[in-house]
Amino acid sequence: MIILGLTGSIGMGKTTTAGFFEEAGVPVYNADKAVHELYESKEVIENLSRIFPDCLTDGRIDRSKLSKAIVKDPSKLAVLEKFIHPLVRKKEKDFVKKHRNQGAPLVVLDIPLLFETGPEGRVDKIAVVSAPLAIQRQRVLARSGWDDEKLDRILSRQITDEEKRRRADFVIDTGKSLDDARQQVKHLIARLTGK
Repeated sequence: MIILGLTGSIGMGKTTTAGFFEEAGVPVYNADKAVHELYESKEVIENLSRIFPDCLTDGRIDRSKLSKAIVKDPSKLAVLEKFIHPLVRKKEKDFVKKHRNQGAPLVVLDIPLLFETGPEGRVDKIAVVSAPLAIQRQRVLARSGWDDEKLDRILSRQITDEEKRRRADFVIDTGKSLDDARQQVKHLIARLTGK
């Protein structure tokens, strides 16, 4: 089984691209979704409410408050990651094991910060989703609650798109059209699986 890491900076079209793999029948693990699910678990709520007491609302972790607490005190990001990352990695390993046991020829690990969290030993190949900077900014700034400052702050914590493309085994260009990106995914699946 081939484990393909799928990554890309914010606004590059990674979520849409992951959907193209799913459309083609490839199992996709979504790290962001795993984090969201963890924030709903009793164990995580109890632990995070001790670390970030102001981020609890109606017995749940309020992600917008959590985000603001981290912006206010960036050192808290490391505390959060130290707690959450091992739990996310366990979900990732369980996903891979399940699909390996089922005989899947290819799985995709959709991990936004793959390079930042260390791909070594986790994936066999890496595909980076990329688009021109102007398109990236346009996509992100069209989202509710986003502005240049917030986007620049997020990008400053990530490896640059240029560096990601340089380190990738494959680049999926989402700057043209959805159909073009979908075709690139189909070709990549065929190349990796021989089908």
